[in-house]
Amino acid sequence: MKIESNLDLIKYNDQELNELIINQISEINEQLGNLEIFALLNGEYDKYSAVLEIHPGAGGTESCDWANMLLRMYTKWCEKRGYKYEIVDEQKGEEAGIKNVSLIIYGINVYGYLKNEKGVHRLVRISPFDSNSRRHTSFASVDVTPYIENQNIDVDIKPNDIRIDVYRSTGAGGQGVNTTDSAVRITHLPTKIVVTCQNERSQIQNKEKALEILKNKLYQLEMEKKNQELQQLKGKQADINFGSQIRNYIMHPYSLVKDLRTNVETSNVNKVLDGDIDLFINSCLKEIR
Repeated sequence: MKIESNLDLIKYNDQELNELIINQISEINEQLGNLEIFALLNGEYDKYSAVLEIHPGAGGTESCDWANMLLRMYTKWCEKRGYKYEIVDEQKGEEAGIKNVSLIIYGINVYGYLKNEKGVHRLVRISPFDSNSRRHTSFASVDVTPYIENQNIDVDIKPNDIRIDVYRSTGAGGQGVNTTDSAVRITHLPTKIVVTCQNERSQIQNKEKALEILKNKLYQLEMEKKNQELQQLKGKQADINFGSQIRNYIMHPYSLVKDLRTNVETSNVNKVLDGDIDLFINSCLKEIR
């Protein structure tokens, strides 16, 4: 629904009044648009916070840097919306960027907004790491899982079903974080799900946070099986390479960001990378049910 303005129908020859009416119509249309999007957030998990993971594809430093750019894009989006986030695991690339990162984004409807960001994101640009200034294509995958508080999750994890490995944290951390084997990696053997956490100050805290995330992943898996919606919720696992992407970010030879599922696009790549992704989020909510 959208309210159209037609100043020809306004009898007042008053520029200030006309501008006031136009502004009010614009505000009403924006409110109606927000209401429409809110009404679409009616999925079983939409109201929850979310765990967002980013993994670079093949391409070494280029892909690691692209993964880091995506991390910045999503954290900027969080800041614009007032969502708090916590990076629970981050592994830096050998030269630049990140090898992988996991963060929890806290807030109402976070999963609902971000669930369609799951997939492969493709970047085309002139590489800052190429001395010959050649154009490079990079890929990174984004995964999004609903994050539900533990008291609302009924998942029993048997001690024999998990393997816990500890290692030295590689993150920035504070004093003492990087001097002991405080980082924790938990592998759920039956499902092969792996969860890591290294941002807390102690091994015990990292273990608790990793178990919390693992419970969320197992809970989602159980709900998917129960409702026979595994393919709908998780989607088909795609390779992180050409032909499997959901969105293209092109910085050379022209500027364009295009979502391949909805065909929504914008030429302002920098604005998108600064966290202005609601255009794509909202269009996917409207078209991908």
